[in-house]
Amino acid sequence: MLNANDAIQSAPVFAALGDTTRLKLVSRLSDGNQHSIVQLAKGLKLSRQGVTKHLYVLKKAGMVSSKRIGRESRFTLRLRTLTRARDCLNRASAQWDETIERLKISVEN
Repeated sequence: MLNANDAIQSAPVFAALGDTTRLKLVSRLSDGNQHSIVQLAKGLKLSRQGVTKHLYVLKKAGMVSSKRIGRESRFTLRLRTLTRARDCLNRASAQWDETIERLKISVEN
């Protein structure tokens, strides 16, 4: 069952994923490797500074972490945060399925 706390914790993740550029960044980070801003910006029509702003939103939502290596920051995806958000959606979906089934039974009787 979905509780309010789960929804509140997952809201920043859903908000962050509402942007196509951030979805692309998450997709690139999903390979499990550490990536620099230069690597992540490659092929995007954004400056490194623009990519940094998107990474900040993802980091604030708890979806990515960063590590300094020399003068460079390396970013990785935090799967645990995405897993919690997915689980939240699965619980909400199950609740809706149950509600629709009850409605269907009610209408049929």
